[in-house]
Amino acid sequence: MGPVLFGLAVVLLAARVGGHIAVRVGQPAVLGELGMGMLLGNLGLVGYHGLGFLATNPTLDVLAEIGVVLLLFGVGLESKLQEMRRVGASSLVAATLGVVAPFFLGWGVARWFLPAASSYVHVFVGATLCATSVGITARVFQDLRRVETPEARIVLGAAVIDDVQGLVVLAIVQGIIVAAGGGAPLSPAGVGVIVLKATGFLVGGVLVGLWVAPRMFHAASLLRSDGVLLGFGLVFCFLFAYAAKTAGLAPIVGAFAAGLILEEGHYHVLAEREGCNLSDLLDAPMTMLVPIFFVLMGARVNLGVFAMHGVLGFAAALTLAAILGKQVCGLGVLQRGVSRLVVGLGMIPRGEVGLICASIGAKLVLNGRPVVDNVTFSAVVIMVMVTTLCAPPLLKWALTRGNGAPGQHMSPRQHPEHAARGGRDASDPHRKMV
Repeated sequence: MGPVLFGLAVVLLAARVGGHIAVRVGQPAVLGELGMGMLLGNLGLVGYHGLGFLATNPTLDVLAEIGVVLLLFGVGLESKLQEMRRVGASSLVAATLGVVAPFFLGWGVARWFLPAASSYVHVFVGATLCATSVGITARVFQDLRRVETPEARIVLGAAVIDDVQGLVVLAIVQGIIVAAGGGAPLSPAGVGVIVLKATGFLVGGVLVGLWVAPRMFHAASLLRSDGVLLGFGLVFCFLFAYAAKTAGLAPIVGAFAAGLILEEGHYHVLAEREGCNLSDLLDAPMTMLVPIFFVLMGARVNLGVFAMHGVLGFAAALTLAAILGKQVCGLGVLQRGVSRLVVGLGMIPRGEVGLICASIGAKLVLNGRPVVDNVTFSAVVIMVMVTTLCAPPLLKWALTRGNGAPGQHMSPRQHPEHAARGGRDASDPHRKMV
């Protein structure tokens, strides 16, 4: 327990300090957590190796994985099924294009820079580029009083759909690699089975969950002990995550589905009795566990690999593919008079899911080697950080270049996105950066 307790103290302190520094310079806290993790994980380059265990300690790794499960559960709670049905055709087309284009661009970049790697590695790298971090974009829209513009509505709506599509892509790619690791050939029929399994789990899980959830929480409301709502919420989340793992999918897929299913109407009796909703109660465990994941992700970035020939070029090309791939989203805008440039730039930032994909790939083994090695993992983390840093100034420039009158400002509580996501601030870096 000694190294674990000391590691937790160091990681949480680093997360708080790094998050504070990032927020003070106008960036999301998650970038500060990643940066502090990179600092801690590379102290060996200056001769200090006392914190090298952080990136490899199995207990800290388990805590980080639980944090990821809770993170995707929280994202699911904020991505309501009703909101997904309400978004327009432009959001659907933009989200779809914003998943397909970066996927194939990332695949091509990986194939060019990693010619000796397996084609499965190239495919997985493409999957890491599919995610969109809309939390930063939403904050820019709010700061410039443009939350009522068609561009803002399209980007925020597309982000909800992007969550689902990105997780399905991850589940499919992971399933293909797992099957290949077991000796199964990459055949159209095999891919079809994996696609059906991933979509079937999401659709079937949602249908079953919609029947189970209200009955489960009605029974829970009969209990009189403290903490019933959070306890049963976590039970629901962990059971779905376990079911996804059993089905051969990533646990985060199940956690997201669990959050997507749960609505306040399912547990309103408990919420009224305890005086808060499930999203609020989830803040406490997430505040501890989620930063562990980001600091450890940063600690696993080996800055020494950038001295190797071609690695910086790979990271730069991957970042360029991530930026250009999302510009295709503008082609999905069907309405007239809407800035396609603003929509494309608003979809640039990457966030948690890109890092989660990389961490999953680092644990997948193919032919005795990890699918995502140190070079690829480091390049993906750099891509996430650069796209998150460059998106706000680019979006501000696109919104203000015409000197048009800003849209009527709405307070966060009046904004439909805020209401649909349980009253959360869209700028929260640990709530909606997917």
